[in-house]
Amino acid sequence: MSPEPVDQVLLRHVIVVGGSLAEWASLTDDQWSTRLAELGKVADHVGAQWLILRPYGPDGTAHAVPEHSVMVGNCLVVAQPDTDGRRRLARAIAGLQQRGAPISEATIDAEMNAPAEHDPDLVVVLAASHRMPPSLVWELAYSELVFVDSPWQHFAAQQLDEAMASYAHRHRRFGGVD
Repeated sequence: MSPEPVDQVLLRHVIVVGGSLAEWASLTDDQWSTRLAELGKVADHVGAQWLILRPYGPDGTAHAVPEHSVMVGNCLVVAQPDTDGRRRLARAIAGLQQRGAPISEATIDAEMNAPAEHDPDLVVVLAASHRMPPSLVWELAYSELVFVDSPWQHFAAQQLDEAMASYAHRHRRFGGVD
């Protein structure tokens, strides 16, 4: 774990985006369990309540990957194999309409961030910094981004810990510019 006191910074909701559906489908249940537990320990250590994993984006394959989740300490870790942020947004609005719920920024926000109750504080992207992941649309508005040069297969607790330490040292401007 990082020697930096990351837990002094409010970090409730973290999203990690990386890998393709094909890479996700290649993991066994045991490998998923190990990965979620290891990453969850890091997130729980800094006080995060939610750690959400998503693939980077569509890869042209039709792999069916189940959702995985585990509670690690006080942190709910969920691997959501949803690759298209625009479709998720459309499904969220359709779900609100079907339930007769009002369509507002607050209700859409709640649907898009579920199971988390807050916008992500940090989005860790396993890719080059010149492209945004298509699996995220809504989540990028108020989140800090950290890009990690690591393939999905090799992403581990150490890289997540380093991304969180980077986040802890930032001056968040919440849309402001210097």
